[in-house]
Amino acid sequence: MEAPQYVAARVQQALAEDGRTHELGIRVDIRGDQLFLRGQVSGTEQRERLGQVAREAAPELHVHNEINVVEATAPGEDEHLD
Repeated sequence: MEAPQYVAARVQQALAEDGRTHELGIRVDIRGDQLFLRGQVSGTEQRERLGQVAREAAPELHVHNEINVVEATAPGEDEHLD
């Protein structure tokens, strides 16, 4: 069985290098056979692609996609927090 830190590194490398994602700021945590993706992205499609790449990189683990989608505001616009 591969050590969790090696699996996490492999998944992070896949997220960074895969043409569908190119995402560096995602944290990969492994607890037993559970893999957690955490971080922020700017769109739902990107979040789904990250989950897909993680599942392909570590098919033996149950992937929990906990990535938050943050709507990007256009430059110069004020953010309105409700």
